[in-house]
Amino acid sequence: MAERENRRSRRDDRRDETPEFADRLVAINRVSKTVKGGKRFGFAALVVVGDQKGRVGFGKGKAKEVPEAIRKATEQAKRQMIRVPLREGRTLHHDIEGRHGAGKVVMRTAVPGTGIIAGGPMRAVFEMLGLQDVVAKSLGSQNPYNMIRATMDGLKKESSPRQVAQRRGKKVADILRKPEPETAEA
Repeated sequence: MAERENRRSRRDDRRDETPEFADRLVAINRVSKTVKGGKRFGFAALVVVGDQKGRVGFGKGKAKEVPEAIRKATEQAKRQMIRVPLREGRTLHHDIEGRHGAGKVVMRTAVPGTGIIAGGPMRAVFEMLGLQDVVAKSLGSQNPYNMIRATMDGLKKESSPRQVAQRRGKKVADILRKPEPETAEA
C-alpha cells in the first residue's frame, strides 16, 4: 500500500515540474464511414499548445468522441514542441517565409503596439508562442493543417543574433553593428 502511495506522489511531482501550457483548439473535423448498419462518425481535432514564452507545438488527434480527439491532439502537441527565439519577448527577429505543400505564409516583425495581424490558425500559433506584435499573411492553401505546418516551418528558420554570432564565431555586437560608410580619399 505504501508503495502505491509513493508511486502516486512521484507522478504528482512530475506534473508539477512541467511548465503550464495553454492550448487552443484550431479545427474539428467530423468524418463518417459508411458501414453495413449505417454510418459511423469519428472526429479529428487540430490543437496548438504553447507556454507563451517562446515554445509552441501542434498536434492532431482522431477518435470516436470529441474530447478524446482533443486530448490525443494535445498530447501530441506537447511532444512536438519547438523553441523560437523572440526579440524583446514580443516579436520576431527578422522576416520569415514558411512553406508546406501549397501553403505559404509570410511573417514580418512589427513595432510595439501593432498586435497580432494574422488569420485564424496562424493567430492561434502566435498567441500560444507569446508573440504580441507580428504581421502575417497566408498565401495559397487555406487548409488549417497546411497553414499551421507552413507557420511552424517558418518559425523553425527563425534565428537570433546570438545564434548567428555563435555560428560565425563572432560577437553579437559585430553582428548587430551597422557597417560604417567608407570615406573616399582624394
